[in-house]
Amino acid sequence: MKYLINERQYNLIKEDKELSFPFVMFNNDWDMVLSVMKGRPFHIQGDLDLYKSKVKSLGSLKSVGGNLYLHNSKILSLGDLEYVGGDLDLYNTKLHSLGNLKSVGGYLYLAHSEVESLGDLEYVGGSLYLRNSPLSEKYSEEEIRQMVDIKDEIKS
Repeated sequence: MKYLINERQYNLIKEDKELSFPFVMFNNDWDMVLSVMKGRPFHIQGDLDLYKSKVKSLGSLKSVGGNLYLHNSKILSLGDLEYVGGDLDLYNTKLHSLGNLKSVGGYLYLAHSEVESLGDLEYVGGSLYLRNSPLSEKYSEEEIRQMVDIKDEIKS
């Protein structure tokens, strides 16, 4: 498969550093982003909406500046993701672990997901939603708060 990109995009890609760009720069096509980045670390400015997508991994994505919507997607791995500046919605996903994720600036929605491990998570700036998830059965609210700094409510 071939992709057409403009000269500015090409010049950004060929530089040897981590890139930061809006998802719209790649016509909101996640496969194109991963194909062009080829495992090189990168950051998405603003929101990343992969609602109902067939995406299974976020690959070498390190951060999302805004909200990250993955509800009802086929996601199985957050890849190298460490930071989400806004909300992270993993409603009704088959994901089992948050992996390398350290911080979510807004709410973290894990209701009806299969997440059973918080991975490296340290901070949630909003509420944590756990209804009908393995975590709601595995840990009490107090146990979760001992593992993760959650600024708002935990809703089971």
